[in-house]
Amino acid sequence: MRFVIGGIDRIVIVRVMKQGDPPFLRRGWTTGACATAAVRAGLSELWGGTPLSQVQITLPKGEQPIFQIAHRQVKDGWIEIGITKDAGDDPDVTHGSLIIARVAVSTSGVQFHAGAGVGTITKAGLPIAVGEPAINPVPRQMMLAQVDELAILYGQSPNVDITIIIPGGAELALKTWNPRLGIVGGLSVLGTTGIVRPFSCAAWIASIHRGIDVACAEGTLHVAGCTGATSERAVQALHALPDTAMLDMGDFAGGLMKYLRRHPVPRLTVGGGIGKMTKLAQGARDLHSGRTQVDFKKLADVMGQPNLAQANSALEAYSLAGSDMAQWVAKAALLNCQSILKADDIGVDCVVIDRSGLILART
Repeated sequence: MRFVIGGIDRIVIVRVMKQGDPPFLRRGWTTGACATAAVRAGLSELWGGTPLSQVQITLPKGEQPIFQIAHRQVKDGWIEIGITKDAGDDPDVTHGSLIIARVAVSTSGVQFHAGAGVGTITKAGLPIAVGEPAINPVPRQMMLAQVDELAILYGQSPNVDITIIIPGGAELALKTWNPRLGIVGGLSVLGTTGIVRPFSCAAWIASIHRGIDVACAEGTLHVAGCTGATSERAVQALHALPDTAMLDMGDFAGGLMKYLRRHPVPRLTVGGGIGKMTKLAQGARDLHSGRTQVDFKKLADVMGQPNLAQANSALEAYSLAGSDMAQWVAKAALLNCQSILKADDIGVDCVVIDRSGLILART
C-alpha cells in the first residue's frame, strides 16, 4: 500500500489476518546474544580505544541484530558494557534485564566468571561442569569467537577474563527451574540460536530434558511429570518427592517420555487434571488445548454413557460419569504412557486430580 504523509511518499506492508490466524508475535534476543554483544562492544573499546553507542553481532544462523549500549563503566584494566534484554513478545522472566559483560586483559586464555546475578553449576548432568558459571556452551562459543576475531583485528593476544553480571538475577532465578537443576546464585546465560521465539515449545522441552539429565546424574530413582502447579503439589506430597525430582512437563507428555526412554529413571509418576489426563488416556502426547481435544463421542462409547457425547468439557463429563470415568482415565493414561516409554525398566503410575488438588484416581 502506498500513500503520502506530509509530502513524503510511504510504502506500507499490510498483513491481512484471517479469522483463526495466530497473532503475529515479535521475536527477541537471548541472554547469550546480549552477553555476546556486550563482550564485543567491551573488547572493541578495550583494544580499539573507541566507545560504541551500538554494536552488531552475527548469530549462529547468520542473523545480524544491532544492540544499543545501555550501560558503560571503565576502570583500570577492565570495561563493563551492558545491553538491555529484549525478549520480544515472549513472557521471559529476564525481559528488560540488564545483561552486563565485564572484560579484562589476562594472561591465560579466556576465562568465564559468574558475576552478581549469574548462577553457578552445583550438580552433574548439565552441559557445563560443576563449579563453572552457568554460561551455556553456545553463548561461550559465541563470546570466544568475538575474542578471536577482535584479537586478530587489533593485534592483541586472545587472553581475556569475561565476567557476566545480571543485576537482580539472583531474585529472578527463583522464578525459573534453576534451583531444581542445582544452579545456585542466579540466572543462566542461555541460547542456542541467539533468538527468543515467543512461547517456544522447543525451549520448554529442552528444559524438561535438562531436568532429566540432572536426575540421571544424581541417581534419582523416582521422578514426576505434571501438567500444572496444582497436580505437581498433589503428586509431590503423595510420593514425598524432592524438588529436583519434579519435571515441569506441562503439555509435553510425549517430549518428556520419549527422552526418558533414552535416559531411563526407575520410576515415573505422571499427574494432571481430569481434562489433560483424559487427552492422555485417549492417546494424545501433546496435551495443549489448541492442539488436541477430548473426543467426547469416544469417551461416551468407552464409558457406555451416551450423554457424555454432549459434554462441553472433561470436567462436565466427570460430573456426569463420576469416579468410574476417573478410574478409566487413570488406567488408560497409564497404558498410553507405557506405549510411549516402550521400556520395561521404567515403572510408571498415573494420578488424576481435580482443580483443588484432590486425587480422583490413581494407578
